[in-house]
Amino acid sequence: MKIIIAGAGEVGFHLAKLLSFESQDITLIDNKKSNLNAADNQLDIKTIDGDSASISVLKEANAESSDLVVSLTTSETTNFMTCFIAKQLGAKKTIARISNAEFIDCDINFKFMGVDELISPENLATDEIKLLISESAFTNSHDFEDGVLKMMGVKLEENAPFVGKSVMESASVFPGVHFMPIALKKENSESTIIPRGDTVFCSGDQVYFITDEKGLKELYNLLGTVKQNIENIMILGAGRIGQKLANDLSLKGLNIKIIEKNTEKANQLADELPNVMMLNVDGRNVDLLEEENLKNMDAFIATTGSSETNIMSCLMAKSKKIKKTIALVDNMEYFNLSQSIGIDSLINKKLLAANDIFRFVRNGDIVELAKLNNMDAEIVEFNVSQKSKVLNKKIVDLNFPREAIIGGVIRKNEGIIALGEFKIELNDRVLVCSTPKALKRVESLFL
Repeated sequence: MKIIIAGAGEVGFHLAKLLSFESQDITLIDNKKSNLNAADNQLDIKTIDGDSASISVLKEANAESSDLVVSLTTSETTNFMTCFIAKQLGAKKTIARISNAEFIDCDINFKFMGVDELISPENLATDEIKLLISESAFTNSHDFEDGVLKMMGVKLEENAPFVGKSVMESASVFPGVHFMPIALKKENSESTIIPRGDTVFCSGDQVYFITDEKGLKELYNLLGTVKQNIENIMILGAGRIGQKLANDLSLKGLNIKIIEKNTEKANQLADELPNVMMLNVDGRNVDLLEEENLKNMDAFIATTGSSETNIMSCLMAKSKKIKKTIALVDNMEYFNLSQSIGIDSLINKKLLAANDIFRFVRNGDIVELAKLNNMDAEIVEFNVSQKSKVLNKKIVDLNFPREAIIGGVIRKNEGIIALGEFKIELNDRVLVCSTPKALKRVESLFL
């Protein structure tokens, strides 16, 4: 595919990096030469120093023959204009990054403006945090088809009944199987394992599962834990994510305190969020937070613009025995540290945005894609069409690569944990977890 990315900031650069690994034809545009230096030095892609909302610049990038134009600058106006012009020039598909959340749910048809899709990294991060709050025992999560199937990640503790048992033995504990382990990484290992029936769970393993609602209850039991009620939440930082998170969680009846050191912003939000307790203090001051009953919080969520502040404040909160800690981070390398240093979950909006855009790049009838944090694997949701080689075949009869596994199937809005004798039918949506090495072969089965 020929792909143009406008904006070489954090989101744009990270997306270009991921797509360059896929051997896509990438052109990256930015009007600041300094933003393009890293791409020039590290990536095998074309870069253009210029304004992406310029006709001449988009012509230089060959927008007229592009398969996808993604505008990810920090300016919504630039993103809309880039998509509009690119579409007029002949681009097949366009995606615009937005920060104004009201654009997502409004009735305006943006396709008339040449914008096929809207993406909000802030909204994606907020939704991810809300899901982690609702399933407090897990460190990572993703909903498919509004939650009929869920991807859940967890680190196995030493006392978990899973430990020392194989996948087959763990599944046999319950009469019906409602979950499927799809990826596993051993403690202090860089290798991602696609588990099979004889794979043995060990203490410290990071494991991802596909499950339905029934399977969630089973997983809690096998993890040796219970679902904790999260009612009192402290949020550090009143940026876009902090504001939306505080508003959405307060509307669910949860008790929210939001910490913002900027007096003007704190006063403004106190009027806009009447159901949220606004505290105008420096969140890095532990004594002040303790005065605000930090120890009585069920969850602490750090969403400031500083990754280091978010990580350190979450570590401080964890030392106060708070049940759930979540930190927003920009540095991708921090994902390797989250479990080892004691923070429950790290959220990276760049990765979430890249995942969301990835589904427009893949071949085949791909509905959705979720990349697994700290794993060399991703979940791809395929729609089964008449041309799919898997149509009307049992899973056991598929020539499936060893480095991939079917985690579940969505059929007529019902989530199914599909085992070997399950027969795949037309219009089924099949969730496959695969390493990059096997993904092309998996895709060929659904083309």
